[in-house]
Amino acid sequence: MKPLTRKMLWTTTTVALLALTPACGDDDVDAPACGEPLYGGDATDEAWRALVDAKGRPVDSSQAVTLSLPTSDTTYATNDAPPRWTWTSPLASALPRPSPASPARAPGALDVGRTLLARLGGFVLPSAHAHLPPFTGDIYHVQVLVPGRECPVEMLTSNLEWQLDAATWDLLKAHPAQDLGIQVVSAYLLQNRITEGPYQLATPVTFRIQGAP
Repeated sequence: MKPLTRKMLWTTTTVALLALTPACGDDDVDAPACGEPLYGGDATDEAWRALVDAKGRPVDSSQAVTLSLPTSDTTYATNDAPPRWTWTSPLASALPRPSPASPARAPGALDVGRTLLARLGGFVLPSAHAHLPPFTGDIYHVQVLVPGRECPVEMLTSNLEWQLDAATWDLLKAHPAQDLGIQVVSAYLLQNRITEGPYQLATPVTFRIQGAP
């Protein structure tokens, strides 16, 4: 039996890595049909997935946000500039939580991310995208419910506001003289894990966009 040459060993390693690597897009197999929201502040896609995974839990409004704008009697005109929506949250005003401790690693312990296989895998098949650091803090998932539209207009943010961009405002203005609803789901995450919440408004707040006079 012939000994393996360097070329044969490289080919064998590459084939093995290909077999172990999931096909492109597999990370999105369980993603909701409406896709990801817009992102604001320090919000990440993994924080959003934590909220998605929490859907179906009993509704809890005890620590829900209070919308400052819009309110139930707010009316915009189609020629208004994109508005800035704001809210207050008990999660943001709570006492500071302890900062997450980094998991301890014994001296000389194996760094899995730098094993030979991982290094070869990253060289042969670069990662589709780099993950951001785990999110810790209060997070807000704002959904605008538009009559006749299957998917809401969504924003995930760590801020207590949403300054609408022109494209989003144009989309909403395409539905004048209709009541649009806003629902806000909030939670506190510790390294992408929900430790408080999720909470949501007991009833969505409705507002209206009128045609320009």
